[in-house]
Amino acid sequence: MIYAIKKPNESGERLIARFKKVAQRARVLQDARNNRFHEDAPTKRLVRKAAIIRARHRATRERAKYYS
Repeated sequence: MIYAIKKPNESGERLIARFKKVAQRARVLQDARNNRFHEDAPTKRLVRKAAIIRARHRATRERAKYYS
């Protein structure tokens, strides 16, 4: 857990700035942004389907290479 204790003669703005710096060094906000949207890993079926589409597209480009 990240926290910042106010020092004597420290303004509230300075305390907030110091807290932000500590949070940034701990990568808390960056991890929270990265985990904001949970995405499931692609299923085997979708991976296979994408591979078939890539192979089909690759073959089409190879055939078109000789006609242009």
